[in-house]
Amino acid sequence: MPIVFCEKTNVFHLFNDRVSYIIRLAAGKYPLHVYWGKRVGVIRDDVLSRLTNYTDDTLSLHELPLDVLPQECPTFGVGDLRPGMLHVRHADGTHALDLQVVSYRIQTEKPTLSGLPSARGEQSQTLLLTLRDAHSGISVELAYTLYDDIDIIARSAKIINNGASPVVLQEALSACVDFEQADFSLLTLSGAWARERGEFIRPLVPGHQGVSGERGASGHQTSPFMALLAPNTTESSGDVYAFALCYSGSFAADVSVDSFGTARAQIGINPFNFSWTLDAGSTFQTPEAYLCYSADGLDGMSRQFHALVHRRITTGKFASACRPILVNNWEATYFDFTEEKLLALARCAKDVGIELFVLDDGWFGHRESDNSSLGDWFDNTRKLPQGLRHLSDEIHALGLKFGLWVEPEMISPNSELYRAHPDWCIHADDRMRIESRHQLVLDLTRQDVRDYIVSVITDALRRGNVDYVKWDMNRNINMWGSSQLSPERQTELGHRYMLGLYEIMQTIISRFPDVLFESCAGGGGRFDLGMMCMMPQAWCSDDTDAWMRCRIQHATSYVFPPSTMGAHVSAVPNHQTGRTTPLATRAAVAMGGTYGYELDLTKLPQEELDAIRRLNAEVKALQPLLLYGEYHRLRSPFTGNDAAWMSVSEDRREAIVTHVFAQAYPNQKKTLLRLRGLNPNLLYRDEKTGNLYGGDELMYHGIPLCTPWNDYMAQQFHLTAVD
Repeated sequence: MPIVFCEKTNVFHLFNDRVSYIIRLAAGKYPLHVYWGKRVGVIRDDVLSRLTNYTDDTLSLHELPLDVLPQECPTFGVGDLRPGMLHVRHADGTHALDLQVVSYRIQTEKPTLSGLPSARGEQSQTLLLTLRDAHSGISVELAYTLYDDIDIIARSAKIINNGASPVVLQEALSACVDFEQADFSLLTLSGAWARERGEFIRPLVPGHQGVSGERGASGHQTSPFMALLAPNTTESSGDVYAFALCYSGSFAADVSVDSFGTARAQIGINPFNFSWTLDAGSTFQTPEAYLCYSADGLDGMSRQFHALVHRRITTGKFASACRPILVNNWEATYFDFTEEKLLALARCAKDVGIELFVLDDGWFGHRESDNSSLGDWFDNTRKLPQGLRHLSDEIHALGLKFGLWVEPEMISPNSELYRAHPDWCIHADDRMRIESRHQLVLDLTRQDVRDYIVSVITDALRRGNVDYVKWDMNRNINMWGSSQLSPERQTELGHRYMLGLYEIMQTIISRFPDVLFESCAGGGGRFDLGMMCMMPQAWCSDDTDAWMRCRIQHATSYVFPPSTMGAHVSAVPNHQTGRTTPLATRAAVAMGGTYGYELDLTKLPQEELDAIRRLNAEVKALQPLLLYGEYHRLRSPFTGNDAAWMSVSEDRREAIVTHVFAQAYPNQKKTLLRLRGLNPNLLYRDEKTGNLYGGDELMYHGIPLCTPWNDYMAQQFHLTAVD
């Protein structure tokens, strides 16, 4: 059993073969955090000696020094002066919340989270701790799910108002862990459009530090993830404590270091611009957070998150399947296309072994640029005079699958929908409506809006006989207000929007189980585990430059495996950076994700088309390994002049290694690249050169790299075991 309770010591021990998480009830009532790390055995009283003075059942609340104790669910207003996990305002204006354990359950069924995405519960047990504030009647159910096969704990909280009066939740986070020490470095992922998820590592200092999103969505700027790294932690060694949130809205991931050198790590919905009126008898569910401990550095952390995504997060037909090689017409045509131009591109795509043609923006309404028609999901007959279905039929007749771009959450002021329903957008009455990209955001808190989106998108996908959907979202909320929410509930808008979006997505996806859905948000925004529960892959970035993609994909891989990253070969000079990189390099980098193209194939010379045909055949043969192999980062583009990564099969008999130099420079000595994850007792053949290497040699000494003769050169090794 992975969860046990010792009545003698009032200790809960959550464990699998590799990790332990220990909670002790102080005074038999207050859940304190004792330990999280490598698996420990029998819990002895002396292991818990640091808490001895505070676990006497005779102690009352006012005798417990809550301001220094490591708590599992700290609250505001009852003695703890540090940031709390829950903050409630009662009907009388007071804030005290004294939560004491009243019961617990240990069960094999992982609870579902009402209205929210979450990981599945196979091979797990869940501890449910029920706490209650006797004065107000508020109860909190803390859920801890530990997996047998993954070193991750899923945490969430459900708040129930059993009192007679409404209360206001001013803060409702998903998880809190108190550490005795603060000698950590903090790893976060931040960036901007076209340079998403940059890697930032800095030491903890007294005070507050972390990342947050206030834009109504997890986005390009920050990701709902953080990791605490013990001193001297590397890719392959050292303790890592990581936190990720299964949520796509505004979030906060924060670490507070106090004057005693302890650290409190918390993650959940951002309390900024958030409150929730909890009526008597009603419930509020926080999103699910994932706590990952690794004793094997960042590499070990990533293996656990990747396993979580593959085994528990992604669902449906494409969760563990190979993905079609696609071509998207966006950078080939932008808005300027006709049916014949699209079919010419499709015929060329078929000829070189591409499997899926994706029609991007501009196919609907009277859309000729980005200044109109969002919301009008009927065919643009100027561009497609015979309609979407005719184009789809023609594409299918070529032997290709057909995909479609949509942006369902948005509305253009220049649209039939806006003229009919100007109140359907998020706005503040009597104030100017602030546009971005000539568009506004639909108010997904409204049932009529949600019903409309489901109806028109369902019709478009059926009309187009669609095999793939690129679900885009190109702006964030910058003016907050809903005509359907009362004044005291306007701060519920952000969370209600996400609940509405999840409802819409789940409804549409369930109607089209054979369609591959790809999340997109201005390229690489809203790249989070919540979206992955809905859609198995996401547009990793609008930046298709190979070298920038090395950085973006490197940091994205801390949490997400290659199967989730939409990655494309594009034309050069690159449309975002102006950089020119070789086709082989662009392809090698795109093989680090779900491979595709975003260029005008009809303008390429025959030599490049022949190369693309060979590349596509190679990708299809290697895709199971590229997408689902055990992934290892070998060299970081954030710290040097090169980047390297590899994927290894489950049986350790096959591997793909990719190395990319940034800038070449003269008289450079040959270097060796140390690999990971191989079997040291096996002999491996480089399928290109025929050279033989021992697995121990490759991991402990390294494979020799060629000297670059140009900038942005890539080298790949396909290694197979020799019996």
